[in-house]
Order: sequence, then structure tokens, then C-alpha cells
Amino acid sequence: MNKLLFLLISTMVLPVICSAQQQVNMKAAYTAGSIKPNHKSPVQINADLSVVYNRWKKNYLTEDIGVKGQYYIKSQPTGTVTVSEAHGYGMISMAYMAWYDQDAKLYFDGMVRFFKAHPSNGNKHLMCWQEGIRDGKVVSVGGSSATDGDMDIAYAFLLADKMWGSKGEINYKAEALLVIDALMQSIVHTKFKTLKMGDWAGNEGNRVSDGSRPSDFMLQQMKAYQKATGNNRWNAVVDSTYAITQHIFAAYSPATGLMPDFVERKDGQFIPAIGELLEGNTDGAYSYNSARFPWRLATDYLTTGDKRGIAQLRALNTWIQKTSSGEVNKIYTGYKMDGTVLAGRDHTDLTFQSPFMVSAMIDKDNQLWLNKLWDNGVKRSGSYFGDSITLLCMIVASGNWWTPE
Repeated sequence: MNKLLFLLISTMVLPVICSAQQQVNMKAAYTAGSIKPNHKSPVQINADLSVVYNRWKKNYLTEDIGVKGQYYIKSQPTGTVTVSEAHGYGMISMAYMAWYDQDAKLYFDGMVRFFKAHPSNGNKHLMCWQEGIRDGKVVSVGGSSATDGDMDIAYAFLLADKMWGSKGEINYKAEALLVIDALMQSIVHTKFKTLKMGDWAGNEGNRVSDGSRPSDFMLQQMKAYQKATGNNRWNAVVDSTYAITQHIFAAYSPATGLMPDFVERKDGQFIPAIGELLEGNTDGAYSYNSARFPWRLATDYLTTGDKRGIAQLRALNTWIQKTSSGEVNKIYTGYKMDGTVLAGRDHTDLTFQSPFMVSAMIDKDNQLWLNKLWDNGVKRSGSYFGDSITLLCMIVASGNWWTPE
């Protein structure tokens, strides 16, 4: 399909299938003073987003082996073929792109069925974090849950309830409440009111179980959980989460605004992980987990106006534009808290580039930088991880990230 024909189709289809989202969007404008890409018309921005969505869907949306109508997001072609994190990304993307994709509900429901077929062995209302192919079937191989996947899945159910209602085959609102309650029961630390890394971390009081992963700090989504359930304990988790980010920023990254992949508790405060906490010796650095943090923190500011993260976002924006000389291809794949590039990480990846697109939206001074990051997301494609993150960041940047409440 040539570009002109695609644009014509986009403009014809939008009024027919996006009325539900338009109604939601009118109630969920971004915080005053925020910006979106302005070097293209709104129609072209949505056309760009649709191109990225189509590419992502073609490359990663996969029907389960031998189970018709059940879907997952393929994180790699063999071995571990998907993870709960990918499932959360997929369900959120389907809900947000329903204005464009008339089959979004069909795929979303298929992903719900896959989710329910692969429960965690720690809490049956959460998802087993890892699935692989065994004897020609996709089966759970990871056992327990991972926090980020289930948090996105819970939020996706709230979106689905708002988009499609809950009186059909699947009661999205009821499913959302089950997952949100399971998160509170199995993921929230009973003493610190912080997010643990999975339902496997039940033995509180040790370094790993008390630790947390800043890429899980989905502040806006936790506020949505509170509004959906009326459970004010989510407010306490939001406050504890912001306390962690503010302390790390003030004590360890005042010039960069960076957050580490993992934090651990020491002397009454959460600090960057010392050596290996869960994955490797860069656990205390800005790497493939925390690369998502600028997107998560900025989304909370953009949609709720919470100013507790604004100073850190400004530091992030100033630092990344300076260290990269304003060139997207000079954003590298790992940094120490002071902004020094990690050894061997002087290469590029969408995973690290695209989240800065969302953080740039907080201020008009970042307009040119935002436009560059947008175009980079449109033209580049890489792995499942970077492509999925890029799609979600572009949903925010295009103005399509409405809130379910």
C-alpha cells in the first residue's frame, strides 16, 4: 500500500471506529504545558503510529499452537517464546489501538484466554512469568509471576472495561479487580508498602525479597487501581514509590535523573543495588530494566499532573540531550548513575531511545528533541522488547494514552 493511499484510508476509517476513545480522550487531556510532536499533522501522527502498530503486530502477535483464538506476544522465536511482561504490553496496546484496529477486541480476548491458561504458581490470579514450547505446546516454564507483567495486565483490563464494557463474554472489570487484589496481596511489601519483584518474594526480610525494580514503578496505573477498587492502600504504595525515586535522585543522580535497574534497602533507605541483586553486576546501573523509567514517570505527570517527579524529569531531559549532543543515535545502552557509559555499551537500541520521547513531553523547550525521537521510532525496528516499548511510548506521545477513570 502506498503512503498516500494509507493516509486516505486512515482519514476515512478514524471517524467510524474511534468514537468510543474520542469520548474518553475528552475527559483525559494531558497536563497543561505538555507537548506532542508538532512537525506533522495529527492525521499523519496517527498514520505513523498505525504503521508502527502494524509492524509490531505482524512481527510479534502469535496464535497459540493448537489452540484457536488464543494469542500471545512472541518475545523470541524459540525457547522461551513469551513472558508476562510481553503479555501486558500486548493487552495494553490492543486496548489503546482499538480506534484503529477493528480486530483489537478479538485479539485482546484471545490474550485474556492465554493469560488465564498460564497462572502463576504463587497466586492463581497472576500470570506465570515465562512460557516456552514443550512437546509441541506452549506451556508455563517460569512458575511464579513478575510484577511488571501483571501490573500492565490489570491496567489493560481497566482499559477494556472502559472501551468495550464488561457485559460480554469476558467481564473485564471483574478480571481487573481480581488481578489488582492479587497484586496487593502478593506483590506489595507488607511493611514498606513498596513493590516487590514478583509473588515469589514472599519471604520478606532478606535483601532480594525486600528489593524493588524501578521499571515497575507504574505510578499512574497504581492510581487507576485505587480509583477502580477504592482501596486506599494503593495511595500508600504510590507515596512509598515516589519516596524511593526522590531519594535516589537526590542522593545518587542529581545531575542525570537516572534510576538503577534494581534498588535494595539499606540503613532505612532504598539505594541502587550493590553488585548483583537479581540479574547481574550492573543491577545498580541504568540498564535494560530501568530504561523504561522515563516513560513510566513522565506518563504519571502527563496524565495526573503529579509534580513529585517533575524535577527528576527535567534533569533527565537536560542530561540526555547534553550527553548525546542532541543526536538520538548517541543514546547508548547503559549508564552509571553519574551518566558514565557502561563498559561495552556504546551502541544504540530503541529500548533506551524511545522512553525519552515521553519524558520530553513535559516542556516546550524539548520540542525539536521530541520530534527527532518520534521519527526515530517510526523508522527503526529491532527486537520485541524495543519495538513493544516504542509502540507504547508512541501511544503516549501521540496523545492516545487516555486513562480508564
